Amino acid sequence: MAIVGVSALAQRGGYQGGGFRGRESYTGSYSGNVRYDGRFTFVRVSYADYYGFRGPFWAHDYPRGEEHFMKIMEALTAVPVHVEEHNIMSLSDPDIFKYPLIYMCEPGHWSMTDAEAASLRAFLLKGGFLLLDDMRYRDWGNLELQMSRVLPEGQWKDIDSSHPIFHSFYEISEPENIPQYYDPGKPIFRGIFENNDPARRLMVFVNYNTDISEFWEWSDTGYKPIDENNEAFKVGVNEFMYGIIH
Repeated sequence: MAIVGVSALAQRGGYQGGGFRGRESYTGSYSGNVRYDGRFTFVRVSYADYYGFRGPFWAHDYPRGEEHFMKIMEALTAVPVHVEEHNIMSLSDPDIFKYPLIYMCEPGHWSMTDAEAASLRAFLLKGGFLLLDDMRYRDWGNLELQMSRVLPEGQWKDIDSSHPIFHSFYEISEPENIPQYYDPGKPIFRGIFENNDPARRLMVFVNYNTDISEFWEWSDTGYKPIDENNEAFKVGVNEFMYGIIH
């Protein structure tokens, strides 16, 4: 039944504007953010980068990606959520501590100030979860560099199907075989654990050599088969449910 629900929503039309709306939030928090009320809100992290033809890298798939994804979360889970309202926040914004999970796109282009690094460290150590998506092999060096400023003691570890993140809502037995939107090869999943102990809480998780949110963004267009869109939604739901619960 859950798959039928995802399929129906994957075909439903959503916001058609595409791209980044709200240039005022280029490197900071958006003035139109929804006020915190206890319901889960999709929080996208902004960071300083150049404004290319698709807008800033951190805004790729915005806002269609989160709006389509949050329709799935509302339909399939018991989590009270904001569907059409979502936040853009900088790492220096103290309000990020109100939210259990923050999402970053294209971390291969990410840069931050020392103050932002300190803020992100505090967020993670206090129980926050950072989800990273949409990055290629060539981008790993920058992600590793930036995270070393946040958690210099942190060690990246490959995450396989045995980890609870792949069983937090759906049973995903072969995450390495999920469909790719355009990336060659197979997706890779990596993370940093609390105290570098795989038995403890996963604090940072990256969808590496893949772009899960690309499926979310274009799920109402027919560009990809519904079954492939559904797999991307399932991975996202598991990642978000893990971050919310833990």
